[in-house]
Amino acid sequence: MIRVLVSVVAGLALSGCATITRGTTDQLQIVSDPSGADVRTSMGPTCITPCTLQVSRKDEFTVTVSKPGYIAENVPVKTQVAGNGAAGFAGNVLFGGIVGMGTDAYTGATLEHVPNPVTVSLRPEPTPAPVVKPRKSLKPAPQS
Repeated sequence: MIRVLVSVVAGLALSGCATITRGTTDQLQIVSDPSGADVRTSMGPTCITPCTLQVSRKDEFTVTVSKPGYIAENVPVKTQVAGNGAAGFAGNVLFGGIVGMGTDAYTGATLEHVPNPVTVSLRPEPTPAPVVKPRKSLKPAPQS
């Protein structure tokens, strides 16, 4: 019994509270108007809207949304400290201590992505102006 208790206490001390309660990944939703657009992140993952990508909480990247006939849009996705991430980080004072705080900071468990969801309204590509060809002269050919 004492071994189990020591193992549990050691496990709590070696991991951060936010890492335990929030995890190290985040679900990023991407929506576009019109839907069915290709999504590519600067980190590599791709999908077709509407979609959800699982990304590391500490990563910042760019989302590119494109569709034939529309102008591609780039959206920077940043991180910020989440309200409940800060609470989990503060829980380290009781359980995780310095090691737990270090774990949470290293894994990014206290962070969330903004914007989330990423919402993009694609604009149609401009229609090229029609090419006007010069008319041939309709004058009759001179007779000799």
